[in-house]
Amino acid sequence: MPTASILPHAMRHAPVAPVHAALYYADVIGSPLQPRCTPTLQATLRRRGAVVALESSVLAQGLLPPHNREAAERMLAAVRGAGALPAVTAIARGVPVLDLEGEDLERFLRRDGVRKVSARDLALAMAQGADGATTVAGTLALCALGGLEVFATGGIGGVHRDAPFDESADLVELARTPAIVVCAGAKSILDLPATLERLETLGVPVVGYGTDELPGFFSRSTGLRLSARVDAPGELAAVWRAHRALGRPGALLVVQPPPASDAVPVDVVETATQAALRAATAAGVRGAAVTPFLLAEIQQRTDGRSVRANLALLEANAHLAGQVAVALAALDTQDTLAAPSSA
Repeated sequence: MPTASILPHAMRHAPVAPVHAALYYADVIGSPLQPRCTPTLQATLRRRGAVVALESSVLAQGLLPPHNREAAERMLAAVRGAGALPAVTAIARGVPVLDLEGEDLERFLRRDGVRKVSARDLALAMAQGADGATTVAGTLALCALGGLEVFATGGIGGVHRDAPFDESADLVELARTPAIVVCAGAKSILDLPATLERLETLGVPVVGYGTDELPGFFSRSTGLRLSARVDAPGELAAVWRAHRALGRPGALLVVQPPPASDAVPVDVVETATQAALRAATAAGVRGAAVTPFLLAEIQQRTDGRSVRANLALLEANAHLAGQVAVALAALDTQDTLAAPSSA
């Protein structure tokens, strides 16, 4: 049996591959492929309303149960509380989705055979009918596909410690995919100075929200100064519109510290991280398994303080992203009202 065509005009009613019977839709705004989404979400995207993308890897590979369920509930509520609509991205049984919910979401929260999917892995997961939880890079790719401009996550990937040749695909995807990405900096297990340098080299603007330095994910301070700071969601929206008006291709990385009440002192995090790195080396942990292993080790070595910080920063980032999405929608409305009539 020949492999089905994957050309855009052939995607409306045909499977992408004979091993998988899911349908792919081709009516998304400005895209050859329609990720699945609810009618409400689709209508909101069409009228350029406030929508925030949320990654699914933090639920399926990051936080362990039951903390991953709490994270999902808090992030979804935070986006809605800001007046925006959440869109959890994933590959669900081979179908790219912006509306992971119901039984699909439950399967991801149970970690029931769910792959960790970066941008490079999306097509394979689709063709094989797999469940794939999207990383930052994978989520950015689906944001571009679905026309989403705002994305909230915990921490981005970056340059790994003691392995300068090993860096996350998140960095390159940030350099080539247009979206506002709200986070608490890069994960503290990484080489943060090198990660910040790579972001500069790749031309990704890094803006501190209410801070003049790069946050340390679990910690509020790293001592790494930033060149730009903003203090209001509307200002971020204006910066983004200017960024896009200049034709810049990549993301705007917005970093805010975790809430002070839940942040972990940087020395506590560093001690736990060094011990976790030694444990990973001794256990021979490599590749995509490194980050989940280290985060679990740090959780143990901080008596759960890192989990509390993680949950708090995920909620805070989702809320800020919702506020930015609302501000962007307001700018779009103003632009529409100010546009001269064609009549």
